[in-house]
Amino acid sequence: MGHTNDPAVIERLMRTKGRWAIVGLSTNEWRAAFDTSLFIRDRLGMEIIPVNLPGNPVHGEPGYRSLLDIPAAKLPIDVVDCFVNSQKVGAVVDQAIAVGAKAVWMQLGVVDEAAAKRAKDAGLDVVMDSCPAQQAWKFNL
Repeated sequence: MGHTNDPAVIERLMRTKGRWAIVGLSTNEWRAAFDTSLFIRDRLGMEIIPVNLPGNPVHGEPGYRSLLDIPAAKLPIDVVDCFVNSQKVGAVVDQAIAVGAKAVWMQLGVVDEAAAKRAKDAGLDVVMDSCPAQQAWKFNL
């Protein structure tokens, strides 16, 4: 049986102030991660950490090339929000487990059942094929 998102987990992740690493967040304003990360930071009140291949800063926040490059002072990561395609998300989930993240959130269209199982088996909360900006209205956020 595949992963099923738990609305209580979604609500808790969105309501509990914390640190979200946004993997795949770049300065490209046309990508969904650009506006969604602003929603997470400005509307939900989370700290965001951009993660992108060149390690570029985004929205005035320093960027990192991978989750493994995030300095200890920025840990723990509460949620790793994955804006990468399904074929690449498994490696991101493995890094999330390695850095001790508390949850992984795979964005709309991002599905990897094996990665979700690895994350759950490691004790992480998992949300898959969902977007916080599209879930917020359900919780009056």
